[in-house]
Amino acid sequence: MHENWEKLAHAVILRAVEDYRAARRRLHRSPDQKGAQATIREVEKFFRSSYFAQLTDLDPEYLIQRLKEEAA
Repeated sequence: MHENWEKLAHAVILRAVEDYRAARRRLHRSPDQKGAQATIREVEKFFRSSYFAQLTDLDPEYLIQRLKEEAA
């Protein structure tokens, strides 16, 4: 049962990371893209949430910084 919980937690986090990356790519192509800006804000809010903290021990600020560096 614990293994299933971990798989679900990883899937939720991976989906957020993929959404963040896609939004960064859209924003790179079109800096005024409101939808991409909103997605980035929402995902960063999720990373900083108590729900995220329940899913993982990852440092949200570290994760956000790495994703920003990756997009640069």
